Amino acid sequence: MNYNDTIIRLRYALNLSNQDVIRLFAMGGVKITQKDLDRILTKQEDDSQPDQALSAHDLEVFLNGLVIDKRGERLDKDGQVVPPTFDMTKADLVNNVAIKKIKIAMAYTSDDLQQLLALAGAKVSNGELSAILRRPDHRNYRPAGDRYLRKLLAGMGKKYR
Repeated sequence: MNYNDTIIRLRYALNLSNQDVIRLFAMGGVKITQKDLDRILTKQEDDSQPDQALSAHDLEVFLNGLVIDKRGERLDKDGQVVPPTFDMTKADLVNNVAIKKIKIAMAYTSDDLQQLLALAGAKVSNGELSAILRRPDHRNYRPAGDRYLRKLLAGMGKKYR
């Protein structure tokens, strides 16, 4: 799945305006222009490179902005702001990290994720979902395919639209 497609689908599901998307990028730490946004929101061909219009880092910046917008900035025990993490270091981590960040931003539980996936027609067991949400170095970690992220975003679209 192309990275900009994730933003397009999330924008639809959450009914975000162009200004909202620009604001979320800014909250994540990257300032984009309307021209950049138009390029990001242009649908790519399915067989094109996933990062042709948007890099994995920029997708994670957007998701970090979404987390900050919905949940606030994370603070340490001394009350200092903790900078957001950037975990999309490899292509096979992108879907897992995106699902985790959406889960955090929207304050979803595992049951909520299963309900959203079921709305889109995907039946996912607790063990399967747990494997997707684990850290990559855990022995039960499993990379999430495009199917999981696509179905989650479709379920969100059905729930919120």
